[in-house]
Amino acid sequence: MTETGGPSGPEGTEMPKPKAGEPAQSRADTPTPPQGEVPPSPAPEQWQSPSGATPPPPPLPSYQPPQQQYPNWKVGLGRPGVIPLRPLNLTDILDGAVTAMRKYWRMVFGAAAVTAVLTAAINLVGLLLVDTTADLERMRDLGPAATDQELMNQLLGVLGGTLASSSISLVATLLGTTILTGFLTVLMGKAVLGKPVTFKEALREATPRLLPLLGLTVLYTLAIMVGAIFCLLPAIIPYTFWALASPAFILERGTVMEAFRRSVKLVSGMFWRVFGILLLATVISSFLASIITIPFSFSAFLSIFGDLDQMYIPSTGDLILQSVGTVIAQTIVGPFTALVTVILYIDQRMRREGMDIELARAAGIATPPPPQAW
Repeated sequence: MTETGGPSGPEGTEMPKPKAGEPAQSRADTPTPPQGEVPPSPAPEQWQSPSGATPPPPPLPSYQPPQQQYPNWKVGLGRPGVIPLRPLNLTDILDGAVTAMRKYWRMVFGAAAVTAVLTAAINLVGLLLVDTTADLERMRDLGPAATDQELMNQLLGVLGGTLASSSISLVATLLGTTILTGFLTVLMGKAVLGKPVTFKEALREATPRLLPLLGLTVLYTLAIMVGAIFCLLPAIIPYTFWALASPAFILERGTVMEAFRRSVKLVSGMFWRVFGILLLATVISSFLASIITIPFSFSAFLSIFGDLDQMYIPSTGDLILQSVGTVIAQTIVGPFTALVTVILYIDQRMRREGMDIELARAAGIATPPPPQAW
């Protein structure tokens, strides 16, 4: 017997005292090995299939590097502003122009309204100063007894007055287009990055470039007119190759000639794509403008269904009403073509020069690392 009262072991040995927290009964039931021998450790139980086959070893864990989240391919490097930072399709370009008009509607339509009123006022003054009403009335009153010489003199007088008024209208249009293009180009440069911009900031940034931009616009228009004198195809060439000169001049801050060269470089190889997008934007703008101006040209519209022998001569009230319609149409539709041109310029640079990466960094978007060479 042991001092604790439990069963005694072999001679000269005593049962070890149970540890704290261990049941005494389990220690007592455990057989005591003979002195000098180590009890064999129980073999670990292994799972065996019913057939006795040894299970295959578990597969080693493969190393998987941490995956970094990059922007979805549908938006390229992200969309911080009005367009996604990737090469754009036609829908992206048109949607970007409409989105900019909707998001910055106060600035866009405010600038368009100012330039439209300025253009319409100059046109109206030109029509009132170069009055062709008297020549039209004399031509109408000639009658069938008029000689060929009298008809020719009256026709030359009408053509001269029309040419003079058209020249004034062209100057007004160039001036309004220059101001609106410069302002909207600066605005779109901020809108692509999603950065806030105020009217004063955009105007202050665009003002120093407006006078050289006017010269660029005049050269661009003259090149198209000279090409149109010969035939339609030569006019298409400068119209397309130099179409991106204005945004290049404002955003890259180079000279006028550098802007023309940059436009040619960006358009080269994608001539028909650029021409098709510009032509589509022009057709959309012209169609919408004609719908808006029809109610304001009601008298001229009714003259079509009147006496064909009577020549329509617009009154001063008709001219003022038509000017109001032109202002409304240019305010609503005018910015669309300018914004499409700027977005097309940015798209060409993203396609050719990787400008989407530069824009993403400027907007604070993490760009993916370059591929590693093995």
